[in-house]
Amino acid sequence: MGEQPSLDAVIEQIPLRLRRAREKKDVSLADLSRATGISTSTLSRLESGQRKPSLELLLPVTAALGIPLDDIVAAPRILDPRVPQHPTRKGGRVLVPLSRQQGEPRAYKMTIPAHDEEPHLRTHAGYEWLYVLRGRLRVKLGDRDFLMGAGEAAEFDCQIPHWFGAAGRGSVEVLSLFGKQGERIHLRTPRR
Repeated sequence: MGEQPSLDAVIEQIPLRLRRAREKKDVSLADLSRATGISTSTLSRLESGQRKPSLELLLPVTAALGIPLDDIVAAPRILDPRVPQHPTRKGGRVLVPLSRQQGEPRAYKMTIPAHDEEPHLRTHAGYEWLYVLRGRLRVKLGDRDFLMGAGEAAEFDCQIPHWFGAAGRGSVEVLSLFGKQGERIHLRTPRR
């Protein structure tokens, strides 16, 4: 777990958070002053850090802006930057996530066993990027059929019929970036 910020660090963030919240709501200092009964000069000093924030000032301001007090005073959580390793196994292939599941593209380390060498071309939405870490990778992309070794990279539109698998006696390890459609297709067990 990460270390929580000090109280001083949290307090230092309050002026900027107040200003951003007010500007996001498109409220002027004069409008906020009328809504809270707090003078414009006090609000300005509060937003510039020249006035120490207090509950007597923050409660009416957050209420007038219609935001929770936590948006202004809560300590930001420092997340553990490490990505949990939860491998998925399908059809002999092992996918290890290298990115969090919040957006696209998604990064994976893929291990393809030596016996996965029978091409089954597929298409799907998205774009894919591959980088060979270890072993030899056979790639079929449309009419092309080629081999890639460690240190080589490829990228392609997934609307082109494609397949990749092990080429040779050993397994192959690949770094891969793709979106949700690509993730579903790579986790699907190959047809026999």
